[in-house]
Amino acid sequence: MKSFLGPTFSEDGRCQFLVWAPYARKAEVCFPDPKLPPLTLERDASGYHRITADVAPGTQYFYRLDGEKQRPDPASRFQPQGVHGPSEIVDPRFDWEDDAWRGIPLHDYIICEAHTGTFTAPGTFEAAMGRLDHLQSVGITAVELMPVAQFPGTRNWGYDGAYLYAVQNSYGGPRGLKTLVNACHRRGLAVILDVVYNHLGPEGNYLADFGPYFTGRYRTPWGQAINYDGPQSDDVRRFFIENALYWVTEFHIDALRLDAVHAIFDCSARPILEELGLAVHERAEELRREIHLIAESNLNDPRLVTPRQLGGFGLDAQWNDDFHHSLHTLLTGEKSGYYRDFGALEQMAKACREGFVYSGEYSSYRQRRHGKPSTHVEAGRLVVFSQDHDQVGNRMRGDRLSTLVGFPGLKLAAGAVLLSPFIPLLFMGEEYGETAPFQYFVSHSDPALVEATRRGREEEFAAFAWQGEVPDPQDEATFLRCKLNPGAAGQAANQTLQSFYTELIRLRRAYPSLRRLSKQHLEVHAWKAEKVLMLDRWSERDRTCIVLAFATVPAALDLCVPAGKWQKVLDSEDSRWGGNGSDLPGELISTGQVRLTLPTQSLAVFVSSSGGEA
Repeated sequence: MKSFLGPTFSEDGRCQFLVWAPYARKAEVCFPDPKLPPLTLERDASGYHRITADVAPGTQYFYRLDGEKQRPDPASRFQPQGVHGPSEIVDPRFDWEDDAWRGIPLHDYIICEAHTGTFTAPGTFEAAMGRLDHLQSVGITAVELMPVAQFPGTRNWGYDGAYLYAVQNSYGGPRGLKTLVNACHRRGLAVILDVVYNHLGPEGNYLADFGPYFTGRYRTPWGQAINYDGPQSDDVRRFFIENALYWVTEFHIDALRLDAVHAIFDCSARPILEELGLAVHERAEELRREIHLIAESNLNDPRLVTPRQLGGFGLDAQWNDDFHHSLHTLLTGEKSGYYRDFGALEQMAKACREGFVYSGEYSSYRQRRHGKPSTHVEAGRLVVFSQDHDQVGNRMRGDRLSTLVGFPGLKLAAGAVLLSPFIPLLFMGEEYGETAPFQYFVSHSDPALVEATRRGREEEFAAFAWQGEVPDPQDEATFLRCKLNPGAAGQAANQTLQSFYTELIRLRRAYPSLRRLSKQHLEVHAWKAEKVLMLDRWSERDRTCIVLAFATVPAALDLCVPAGKWQKVLDSEDSRWGGNGSDLPGELISTGQVRLTLPTQSLAVFVSSSGGEA
């Protein structure tokens, strides 16, 4: 039997228990069922304890360390009674229907990020399956699930997970997640799982009783840092790498979104992110599937996606918050907190042209230089968005863009993201203009932790000019008001916006110049005074000009449209898209410049059948 951490149930009806607990001289498997006697595990020189026994699926158990501490399994597959209760043996067998599924290329990803608990009224994996046809009809190709590792209580963003191998009980447990992934693959949808390898949640986290999983050399904003480079860190690394392989192998997950890798501290010659990437890519080859690793980082560091042979970590893609910040400030005019670093049209142009806006420039918010150039980073390795859980949820009231800007601004934001040369991400409900907030919520059982969470949220907003009372994270009402209201999509304006998103995605797929995620086949022009950007994108077969007008007054200007005949294929001011009717011509004949008057906060797309180089 191969040795995997946690309980491994085999088809012959036996179960192997394996736990790394170097701090314990003796480890026992104890059962709440008094009819089952405890089992003593055999310890090796590295601190691994193991035993193989006749234990059936559904059996609950604890580990008892040195005859005293009784703890759930650090690699538990299921915690039916929550983070403090017993672990449960799970039969991994499942009737998969995706034998022919090989995943999809990363450049075809159009992502919808969803929080399982608020995505539907029941807040379960089973209920989420009822929304898949909707996502598919809009044009989504990948569903990103916020973390599902077992957290305290029944409501949490998921970043307080304490059992990284155990699927949240209130969502539907491991079988529920497999059923959802299977349903996605039947529809041709990839599944991205958000995983947290920079810290563990504070409640129910007993790893420190087993071994040196944590280090005091570093500190994250959310608690103890993981010991990735200190004594005995090889076995710590195994725990997290094996977790990643567990998701992509047993649950058929297509991509992992690595949360806040800037809080993963590792000064070793071979950092954990490089080792993790290599292990997952090797497993992808074994499984003959496309499996991707997507990092979230606020460092603007291109090494994350730089190939390993060139000194990088070799991950597949990374977040680009600068794109969001540039777009958000142009649309809203906000200048507090980290938004003080943004607001110039040239920054939006740079975000579209290169990726990172801060590539070594001084950041007034950070009071230091920030970032490195991303010019060499392929466009298809950057994820962009106008909203995600962080940028909405870390506002004091969790207000979405739909409550901050008008209908023209929402259409403009959609076009900027979906017609960019990058990987686009939508936040659940964005496609129809959902107005329910996404606020921070928890259900901790420790009163001191609850109070600390409240204080932390209040302190977090000190750098912003937001006024009012911070919603109580512990109050169930905070969680309930975040539930999506898909019934709103039936209203006229919401239907129009959803149709607009669907059309943008259709255009992205229909024209080779938009399908190609390339900076080398892109020119970005900016008119600062008029607040107008134009993206000129081309392929061997066609050419597309995307005109983004951010001004609050109409702008008359000469656009440098390449010579040729152009057809207008989208105009956000058309009445079809809830506009006031457009005066832009349906056809342009350009000799290199075209005089146009652009409506306020509008988007227009022109296509020429003559492709070629610029």
